[in-house]
Amino acid sequence: MKQQLVHFVLLHPNDNVIVCCSDTVENQNISIANQSIVLKTPIHVGHKVALHPIARGEKIIKYGVSIGSATRDIQIGDHVHLNNVKSDYIASHTRLGQNNDSEGKV
Repeated sequence: MKQQLVHFVLLHPNDNVIVCCSDTVENQNISIANQSIVLKTPIHVGHKVALHPIARGEKIIKYGVSIGSATRDIQIGDHVHLNNVKSDYIASHTRLGQNNDSEGKV
């Protein structure tokens, strides 16, 4: 019997994103949480995809907790990443130093 490759995992039942555990290709159809999703772009291991529509300003839920907020509307199957999410965490460091150099010297 051929074993089916698992491409995504839902980490918590309240999550609105799923996490990639095997690289995928554009327009790949996946099934998870009793729904079928067509991926709009290739997704790499560790990256997130919207399981449900996420409105601008809505929280991104992973592990059952908020990890950020959508900076624009995100559709089912969209890659959820830096281009459409703002972190809810307070930055503890910066890449720019006191003189705005890129060395990170503070």
